[in-house]
Amino acid sequence: MSTLSPLAAAFRKTSYIVGGHGRKNIQILKDALDGIDGKLENDMYGNGESIESFQAEMAAYLGKEKAVFFPSGTMAQQIALRIWCDEKGIRKVAYHPLSHLEIHEEDGLKELHHIETVLLGEKNHLIRLSEILELREEIACLLIELPQREIGGELPPFEELVAISEHCRAKGIKLHLDGARLYEVLPYYQKSAAELCALFDSVYISFYKGIGGVAGAILAGDEAFTVKSKVWKRRHGGDLISLYPYYLSASYYFKQREPKMGKYYEEAVELASLYNRCHLVTTLPRVPVTNMFHVHIAMPKEKLEPILVGLYAETDVGLIHYLRESSEGVCSFEVSIGDAFAQIPKDKLKLTFERLAAMLK
Repeated sequence: MSTLSPLAAAFRKTSYIVGGHGRKNIQILKDALDGIDGKLENDMYGNGESIESFQAEMAAYLGKEKAVFFPSGTMAQQIALRIWCDEKGIRKVAYHPLSHLEIHEEDGLKELHHIETVLLGEKNHLIRLSEILELREEIACLLIELPQREIGGELPPFEELVAISEHCRAKGIKLHLDGARLYEVLPYYQKSAAELCALFDSVYISFYKGIGGVAGAILAGDEAFTVKSKVWKRRHGGDLISLYPYYLSASYYFKQREPKMGKYYEEAVELASLYNRCHLVTTLPRVPVTNMFHVHIAMPKEKLEPILVGLYAETDVGLIHYLRESSEGVCSFEVSIGDAFAQIPKDKLKLTFERLAAMLK
């Protein structure tokens, strides 16, 4: 018996979906491996020509001396902060109250590494330079997430990032980039990855979020930092006997999709405009700054869900498979544009939003 909600079941039946790169299934891995010579030697415990070549490519892309492939970003980021705390002799770091490390990792940083955290700023806005300047606690590292996912993918001005970087370097504070969606911010800033990463001492990027790979992450920095990261990777059990399904799929989809980030961004602006024309609907930000944004609909879940189920059945287009009640009488969800959006016929997309607008009135 299916355990899917009525909305998720209706979403699964649609032929077209608005977000992401398509249905998540084993074909993702099959496509990535299809063109690879089966005689290619696999990596062994993080060593081998194929993984080392990929790591070198990513280091060059990010403008860093070295890069190390990790099976998960959770592992990579906790290790980055541990390294900086050990180096500084201070077991305290600062980040946004809605950082992934704070709300999605079961306090791993605190329980595994005994690192104290300072929650900087307020939940509903970005960390501001003024708040960093007013910080009186001594910290080893400041983590900045670009974009700030939990508040709709907001971004600070590039000039403010420069000022934050300069302040941290003057104060001897290490600056770490949670760049899980780094590629997605580059069209807005009109900067290369290397130009942006030059502001940071260490950088993490993901290969399954915006890129759509199977799993995996890169942690990059100077050589001394990455040597230490490999030791901690082993301690965390991250040196699987082979990681090739992850980094080969990462490489495949990175080459396909990193060049499309500008297109995804433009499509996100187009889609947000369609949402904002509907009664009771607003997007955050109103005009997206990346290919990701949040949608808020001022209607209780028990009323909105059957409307969307009916919409999907009528138009064959799935907008979202879940609803989160963000406040009383308001539902929200996240949209991230990838390859799937371009597959929707324009007339079908237009009809879908015309019908949504009518149904919400």
